Order: sequence, then C-alpha cells, then structure tokens
Amino acid sequence: MAKTIAVAIDGPAAAGKSTIAKKVAAILNFTYVDTGAMYRAFTHAVIKRGLDPKDEAASCSIIPEVKIDLRENGQVFCNGEDVTRAIREPLVSGNVSYIASYKDIRLALVEMQRAMAKSKSVVMDGRDIGTYVLPNAEVKIFQIASVECRAKRRYDENLTKGIATSMEDVIAEVKKRDFIDSNRAFAPLRPAEDAVEIDTSEMNIDEVVEAVLNVIHEKTGWEIPCH
Repeated sequence: MAKTIAVAIDGPAAAGKSTIAKKVAAILNFTYVDTGAMYRAFTHAVIKRGLDPKDEAASCSIIPEVKIDLRENGQVFCNGEDVTRAIREPLVSGNVSYIASYKDIRLALVEMQRAMAKSKSVVMDGRDIGTYVLPNAEVKIFQIASVECRAKRRYDENLTKGIATSMEDVIAEVKKRDFIDSNRAFAPLRPAEDAVEIDTSEMNIDEVVEAVLNVIHEKTGWEIPCH
C-alpha cells in the first residue's frame, strides 16, 4: 500500500464535490484541498483590483501579486485577507469560470496544488484534477448530477449563507459554467479515462460519501475507519 494516497474528485459546478471531499478527507484523516476556492480567491483579487475578469491579459498580470492560503478550518485567505465569504458572492460566482480558463493562472495555481499533494495524502476536488493536476492519482471520481438538482443545491447553499439569488439566476449560472468549463481550450472539464462516475442526483450526502469511500478501498486497499 502506498504511504500516501491522492484522491481526485472532479465534476461540474454545484455537483457537491466540496461537501463530499471535505467529509471523505475528515474520515480518512487526509488533507482537503479546495481548488475551487483558490480560483474563486483569484477571481476576487481581480475584481478587487477593478480589473475585468473577461480580460485575460489584465487578469494574468497580477499573478505574481496573488498569494492564496487555505487554512485547515476551511478559511480562505488572499494576500492576508480573509475572503472565505466574499468568494461565494454572485459577482465572483459569475466570473470564476473565465479566470479558471486562463492557462497562465491555471499553471500558477496547479503548481501550488501539486506541491500540496507531494508530501501527504490528499482529497482534492475541482474540474481537471484527475485529467491534469494529478493525472497519477490513485483514485479518480467524476461526480455528476442533473442541472436542476445542482441548481437547487447551490440555491439552498446561498440561502443558508444569506446570499440573495433567484432559482432562475442560479440555473442560468450553472448552465453557463458548464459550457465555459467544458469548452475551454486548456484542461477542459471531462472525466479521466480511469475515473469512476457517480451520479448523485438521487443520493443524499452520506450515501455519496459511502460510495466514494468504497471506491477508495477497492482501488487502493486502504482501510476505511469506522465513522
């Protein structure tokens, strides 16, 4: 058995990847790496500078100035500022796919992500973890759900965070992100050839967690702790 294990969980927007990745990492005592939060933090930095996220050159120009720190308690810091809540606002959500499509930004953040996975067991979720960031990951999951199901989850999540959005706006946002993520030129959203697909549309959180843990055990022989 390998001394360290890398678990890659990919899938479209609002498929519940982060929720599942956090719980799986906690059960296995692995480190959770929230790549989506990193792209959101970069998007927030671009907007804060008064730059247009749709302008690739302008957005990439601040790469050397952006420092992102993921804390164990789930907090996200960018250049020393706690942006945990700010990166979930609609303005960031509506622009993060543009930022995530820019090759230079992806290369910079991927370098950070790979460094995190070198020395410890990790659960990492995103759009291209199994295909590009960690192509040699021992376990690759591609988590999907219907557009309607994903929109309802994102809408409910926004409500609990006090973020006012309409269901129609959330559905439109999810569809837009699907199109941008799947059609970007560099490292587009797609399942890795050796990924295990899990459709979570009719599953609750505990059922998805168990399904992922079962795949990890089957692929690696890793003993799953009682939970």
